[in-house]
Amino acid sequence: MKKMLSILLISLMLLSGCFACQAESADVSALKISAPSGAPALALATLAVEAPDQYTFVLADTIAAEFSNATADFIIAPINAGAKLYKAGKSTYKLGAVISWGNLYFASRKADFSLEDVNGAEITLFGENTINASVALFALEQNGFKPASVNYLASAANTQQLLLTDENAIVVTAEPALTAARMKNDQITAISLNALYKAVTGFDGYTQAGLFVKAELIEKSPETVNAYLALVASSCEKCASDVDAVADAAVTLEILPNAKVARSAIPGCAIRYLSAKDAKEQVERTANIDLTQFGGAVPADDFYYGAE
Repeated sequence: MKKMLSILLISLMLLSGCFACQAESADVSALKISAPSGAPALALATLAVEAPDQYTFVLADTIAAEFSNATADFIIAPINAGAKLYKAGKSTYKLGAVISWGNLYFASRKADFSLEDVNGAEITLFGENTINASVALFALEQNGFKPASVNYLASAANTQQLLLTDENAIVVTAEPALTAARMKNDQITAISLNALYKAVTGFDGYTQAGLFVKAELIEKSPETVNAYLALVASSCEKCASDVDAVADAAVTLEILPNAKVARSAIPGCAIRYLSAKDAKEQVERTANIDLTQFGGAVPADDFYYGAE
């Protein structure tokens, strides 16, 4: 029996080695990748700076068109947007990995600002009827904080501007806008939404943005898919281990405005790689906060690459 187990173990190791070799030898140079120009694109920065012709960075509000165009092999996009399109039959892109886990912060210039100041106050969020707003309000409510009213502006840049012009404002903004604001006014206090989210869910952030892969590529060349996912995992890891390299790449690619902002903001952007199949539970946890943002239901199993 022990001999049989040993043979089985060796066979599995050899098989794993074969898959690894296939991934390493796969050619990814012809792949086309699209991403919104902003914090989630940091996941690809060290790859894109080496092969800029393969990467297209677009405005965040136009990323949905990338799914319908179906010209990119991989797309970075909000997970709920990709899930909603997939459920509606308007996209064949599957979730390959979660790469962004929430870059939102409650911020104010109030003296000694704490979340207790939210109770009975007016707060300003950005992106009405978005999953980011839903998660922010969920985290406040579940932690016992209740604003008197909630206003909305269009973007994090708008709430950043309000933060800078109104010393009594309480806003939700995002990195890197928060870092840029703090460089203009050091009286800003910020509290991570992820800290509140973890307090009630146990998870280190919510599933904000993901890397999607075209189903046609999965069918035609799974080894290429796996090879590129491995490269992205390594690129994401550099957001923690080599911030300077990521910052330099982000500035070169014009993902972030300057190196000073980039180096300070990157650690707060919560870039981390987790395969779709391993992130499934966390995606469902985020979806259940506001199912309307996911098309009315949690994604089906076949939405997750590797979990079919």
